[in-house]
Amino acid sequence: MAQPETSAGEADDVDAVARAVLTASRVLMAVSARSLAEVEERVTLPQFRMLVVMSGRGAIKLVALAESLRVTPSTAMRMADRVIAAGLAERQPNPDDRRETLLTLTEEGRRTVESVTARRRAEIRAIVQRLRPTQRLALVEALDAFNEAGGEPPASGGAHLPPPGWST
Repeated sequence: MAQPETSAGEADDVDAVARAVLTASRVLMAVSARSLAEVEERVTLPQFRMLVVMSGRGAIKLVALAESLRVTPSTAMRMADRVIAAGLAERQPNPDDRRETLLTLTEEGRRTVESVTARRRAEIRAIVQRLRPTQRLALVEALDAFNEAGGEPPASGGAHLPPPGWST
């Protein structure tokens, strides 16, 4: 796809936005790392991503899990072996095809995802609460546009309102 031509001012603006997004991504990575602190001896950030995918998808074949994570099946298998050894997931036969194995979260795995996600949400919420209401609305709109440009649906469902529970 051809890139649109930009003027020097537009290029500077794009560079400023790129820098701001990179800075925000570092903040979010730090939040992610802190949210995993209680379980870091048992699960890494990539393994947690695997648990989140499994949480959202339910019982899943290894190949589909690898595709969702954008890793090779052998990498997904090693990650799965580690979360299984930690008691966070288990293998079970596919009821539709006994030759296949499905991966599912254990109850402990489900609690881990919920706990880490709750800590992450609370810390992000605390950061967002420090913004003025107009900044919050602008952030939702900007992030929705960013997500759409990256091929993801808007987190707000297209409504440019803060998510439920956020004070304005």
